[in-house]
Amino acid sequence: MHPFFKGFVFAFQGMRTLLKEERNARFHAFVTLLLLPLACYYPISQVEWLFVILCIGLVFSAEAFNSALERLANRIQADYDPLIGQAKDLAAAAVLIVSIASAAIGLIIFTPHFLHTLGL
Repeated sequence: MHPFFKGFVFAFQGMRTLLKEERNARFHAFVTLLLLPLACYYPISQVEWLFVILCIGLVFSAEAFNSALERLANRIQADYDPLIGQAKDLAAAAVLIVSIASAAIGLIIFTPHFLHTLGL
């Protein structure tokens, strides 16, 4: 197999590992599966679609980086180390930050549609 295509194989293995072994990634996948039908149902603009897709990508990317860092840290140092603990906490904070920002963007995009549906 050409090395270029091997990269895709490894990337898809990583996605499978992320979804199989990371509870938070499965939660994000669940939210994504709820969100995409809403985005199809409501008439969101192309720019809003761009934000939705970007947020989904950022959340999953942050989750993958966080998981990778945790695995590397656990491999390097099995015993508790305060600096490794801080590094893992910072990576988790990155996921939280992008998740909160994505939720805020989702509320900005979808709240007017929900209110209109409710007749408000």
